[in-house]
Amino acid sequence: MDFSYFENILKEFHRPLHDPVLVFALILMIILFSPLILKRFKVPGIIGLIISGMIFGPYGINLLEKNSAVDLFSTIGLLYIMFIAGLELDMNNFRKSKHKSIAFGFLSFAIPFSMGFPIGYYILGYNFDASLLIAILFATHTMVAYPIISKYGLIKNEAVVITVGGTILTDTTVLIILAINLSSSQGHLNNQFWLRLGISLVLFMAIMFIVIPKVSKWFLTKLESEKTSHYIYILSVVFLAAFLARVAGLDPIIGAFAAGLALNRLIPQSSTLMSRIEFIGNSIFIPFFLISVGMIVNLRVFFGDWFSILIAVLLTTAALTSKWLAALTTQVIFRYSSLQRQLIFSLSSSHAAAILAVALVGFNSHIIDERILNSTIVIILITCIVASFVAERTAKKLLLLKKNDEDITPYINKKNYEHILIPLANFSNLEILFEFAALLKDKKSNNPITILSVVPNDKEAEKNLQKARKNLDSIVKLASSSEAHVNVIATIDHNIGSGIVRTSKEIMADIILLGWPHKSKFVDKFIGEKTDNIIQDTDKNIFVCFIDKPLITCKKMIILAPPFCELEMGFELWLYKIINLSQELSIGITCFCNRKTRIAMDNFIKKTKPVSIQFNNFGEWNDFLVLSRNISENDLLVFISARKDAASYHSYMDNLSMKLEKHFPVNLKILVYSQQNQSDNKFLEYKDVNAEPLTRGIKTIQKIGKGLGGIMKK
Repeated sequence: MDFSYFENILKEFHRPLHDPVLVFALILMIILFSPLILKRFKVPGIIGLIISGMIFGPYGINLLEKNSAVDLFSTIGLLYIMFIAGLELDMNNFRKSKHKSIAFGFLSFAIPFSMGFPIGYYILGYNFDASLLIAILFATHTMVAYPIISKYGLIKNEAVVITVGGTILTDTTVLIILAINLSSSQGHLNNQFWLRLGISLVLFMAIMFIVIPKVSKWFLTKLESEKTSHYIYILSVVFLAAFLARVAGLDPIIGAFAAGLALNRLIPQSSTLMSRIEFIGNSIFIPFFLISVGMIVNLRVFFGDWFSILIAVLLTTAALTSKWLAALTTQVIFRYSSLQRQLIFSLSSSHAAAILAVALVGFNSHIIDERILNSTIVIILITCIVASFVAERTAKKLLLLKKNDEDITPYINKKNYEHILIPLANFSNLEILFEFAALLKDKKSNNPITILSVVPNDKEAEKNLQKARKNLDSIVKLASSSEAHVNVIATIDHNIGSGIVRTSKEIMADIILLGWPHKSKFVDKFIGEKTDNIIQDTDKNIFVCFIDKPLITCKKMIILAPPFCELEMGFELWLYKIINLSQELSIGITCFCNRKTRIAMDNFIKKTKPVSIQFNNFGEWNDFLVLSRNISENDLLVFISARKDAASYHSYMDNLSMKLEKHFPVNLKILVYSQQNQSDNKFLEYKDVNAEPLTRGIKTIQKIGKGLGGIMKK
């Protein structure tokens, strides 16, 4: 028997591994099992990945070497962390708290810098340039704990927002000072250096925040159906931005974060594209980066050299203390809670890629010695572990606190059971309505998005039912790519509207999403259109949507809230949803309403989601021409309507969809019918009588009378 094949396989198991298949398999096993194992000991998964890198890396059992492939994947992982941080940043909150971000960025740089220089110059006895570089090492930080905060859904907390914004300011300042320090040590600090740096920064900012958003908007709009191309395009923008940042004299991580900011408004948080970006990053690239951080840790260099250990302990303690003081000062100035202080500290205390890059540059330029370089490795290990533990513990406490505060309003209390129904008459707008539903749906709800197709009960009912079920299968594929839970229903009913109403009751839907009604046929005007019948025959919240282009094209949201809409039972739900939608799209809100409606909205916002809404006092609801003067083509128009028996109903709401289509033909439009109290149904007390046919009959007679009256006049 020939054993040569197996001998060749065994030869590949020498250390370190060189076979790319084995290397990749081992890294995937580490990514899979290390968080699962350490989870039993209540240790954050991030620490497991870093420790695994130490164990399997060059300074451990040496199964993995720090080669170009690992460097490539770890670089991608670091860029991914910064890109996602920019992408997930709540721009509305960031604009409101930009001054706080600047203040934190200054404190996060100034306090560590002011501690680092005296330690290097007076205590350790290094020269001016070396002490300046040690101070820079203290000031920089990498948000290694950001995936933990993101996992717990705390990225919109103001403490997180200002830390992310401040991090970029801190790291940018650090890298610019590093460039100045290097030029100074090499004797190249002259007018030409300052001119080149200034011009490159201006060009970089212009490309990232003027050119890239316009090109990206055109690409994502024109190739809306090419979902794979969208992801490839986004990746290319990230790496192009990283390269441009390097050309401009900045670190590539600044470019990746700038790419996230540039694309922030074009990629909603609940979109399919965002799900793909996060899934691939959290599954492959970011774990690669964390493993690579562990691979550079060499604890052996300290054995036998007590002075190196003393330097490492001193620098690590000072690095953590200075960042804690920066977080404490920020808490005192802006009156944050102790948990928010810990949140800021956990995000800003970890040192990884940025500090290593600075240390290597300083070492290669002979500014610092090997002891400082080795101490940097210890700083990376200790600060990453501390930051991860603090982030995990603080995030859990904040989550419990947030959960205890959710019983503020009747709707907030019901979020976990929210159920959205999408009845489909036209499968061509299936994807648009589904993506809109995914943006509206509360992430805490355990219920799926239900897609419904009602088939008329005629001779071809069974054939049409099979066809409808086949068409609904396409939505399952779409949902799987966006990780949304979907339930599809195909049913038979004599009347399509009745089938939709019946199903909404069976599944206890909270919201019904309807497509925009088509122009009425002559017969429909007498019998009653399907949309009108659904609206009048159910008490659910109904969103009638005219969405014929991507929502990312909208620049502002206009809410038209007529008098007394705040008295309706569904007021809290639609307001909460509209606010969420504006945050998903990163667009501002302007509301036209009266004083009482504004007070009701303000009270709700104070109790739930702090958001800035511009209110305009308005009373000319009969004159749509007046409204049109305040609305541009790129505004998303949300009109709060009402059923005929509702408290907020007004006569100008008749044929509202036709009026909106006439005066705002190119705008994306959402027509909202607020939920009604079931007790308002005058036939409810007669349980043995079905009021629906009687009500429909009365309405039909009224319409026929109006139609005949019009004919007689002619």
